[in-house]
Amino acid sequence: MNEFLGMSGSYIGFIGVAFAYLVTCILLGTCNSKLPQDQGRAYAHDGKLSAGKPRGAGFIFILVFVLTAVLFASLDRETIIYLILLVAAMMTGFLDDCAKVSWGELRKGLLDLVIAIMTAITYVNFNGSDVLISMTGQTITLHPLVYGILAVILVWVSINVTNCADGVDGLSGTLACVSLATIYLIMRIREIEPGFAYAILLFIACILGYLWFNATPSRLIMGDAGSRAIGLFIAIAIMKTGSPFLYLLVAAVLMVDGGIGLVKVSLLRYLKIKILTKVRTPLHDHVRKNKNWSNAQTVFKFAIIQIMISAAVISLFIA
Repeated sequence: MNEFLGMSGSYIGFIGVAFAYLVTCILLGTCNSKLPQDQGRAYAHDGKLSAGKPRGAGFIFILVFVLTAVLFASLDRETIIYLILLVAAMMTGFLDDCAKVSWGELRKGLLDLVIAIMTAITYVNFNGSDVLISMTGQTITLHPLVYGILAVILVWVSINVTNCADGVDGLSGTLACVSLATIYLIMRIREIEPGFAYAILLFIACILGYLWFNATPSRLIMGDAGSRAIGLFIAIAIMKTGSPFLYLLVAAVLMVDGGIGLVKVSLLRYLKIKILTKVRTPLHDHVRKNKNWSNAQTVFKFAIIQIMISAAVISLFIA
């Protein structure tokens, strides 16, 4: 099964994907009333519309993914550690979702940093520090400490930009599916990491189960429990391709949408530098407020941009 060989293995692989999707849908449909309620977002465009909706759906679909991975995917020690870190990222987000008073940026940022450091150590320990430059086909070997520092930055950024991009019904989940599908195709084309590639399919199935309820007008919200875990998984997945710099393209829209706000606020807060004063952040708020895009237009247009970028990336591997 895990090597995608044999008819019986294909059937089991299909069952695993179907199981991930259906169980996610069933649990989200029946257990959403037990999730904490969203308080609305004071500074987000139409942020008050989310008030009262179940929040923290990531708690459910991340646990479903972990269960499905245990039952159907190929689990080595490295992957088991990643699953534990994924649950840790989900729980830090879920506890914040449940809190009456937000934990605050500093506390959450430090927790993300701890998870990022543990992820980087795990990756370097099991995979080394080689980096494939996809456009040239050249492989360079970084010092493990240098790779580790870059990996920490990648993971921390991925967690936070994915979290910041979660502000429009269906947007963050859709972009995450496009990014992860791109990574899956890269792995299959290069014939690497078949076990982890299958885990990516399971993860996408769980997100799709969530999107069934999150499409406009949404019935529930993933919360930090979902967005932080998704960001972590995307970072791990892109590192497993051996070409971590591809994150800049594979998750380009997530990075721009959520990252602009992080850069803008950081420069203003710590260096007193004002940039993009006429641009509302995250970018999805700017296009909805200033360009009058609907939620559906925002999701479709952002997804189209990422699909086109991803198609160009895939062409690098099949040319």
